[in-house]
Amino acid sequence: MLIYLLRHGATACNAERRYQGNTEIPLSPAGRAALQKADFSPDSLFVSPLSRAVETAAILFPGVRQTSVSALREMDFGVFEGRNFREMECDGAYRAWVDGGCAGRCPGGESRDEFSSRVCGAFAAVVDGGLASGAVRLAIVAHGGTQMAAMERFALPRRTYFDWKAPCGGGFVLDTSPWQNGRLLNLVGEVRYAKE
Repeated sequence: MLIYLLRHGATACNAERRYQGNTEIPLSPAGRAALQKADFSPDSLFVSPLSRAVETAAILFPGVRQTSVSALREMDFGVFEGRNFREMECDGAYRAWVDGGCAGRCPGGESRDEFSSRVCGAFAAVVDGGLASGAVRLAIVAHGGTQMAAMERFALPRRTYFDWKAPCGGGFVLDTSPWQNGRLLNLVGEVRYAKE
């Protein structure tokens, strides 16, 4: 089975480099216009419940039924959501979080370990279900953080969390051949369904 792990299209917050997290942010008009229909139709389509992912999935895969998975939503950045690094450069809590490699708990939000555990548990369940159903191609449309967490945990070759960030409308194609023997996935390639 092939898995397409895709990031949502661009939003106004992406353009302004703001932390979106669990905040409900729609695609921007430019982000919507940049997306292109995918060159395949998946047997199963899973999405984060946030509207930017739902709308992206509808544009990439028109007419394909979406299954919403709450645990695939973006990391909860707590009080940092809606702000960008320039606005918080003098914020002590933000500086401490950044200086700690962005791994600690965001005030009012999640730590990276909590987030990764949530995402990876849901991702593994989606993979197991897809294999059990005999799916040939499965697509997941979610967020940059969702991709980074799942890819760091499951993808071969091994890379660190921040090395797996894809552009808006882009993502990774993974082969499930090694899944049953080690819960790992082979990276087949990268795709992008958004014009630059």
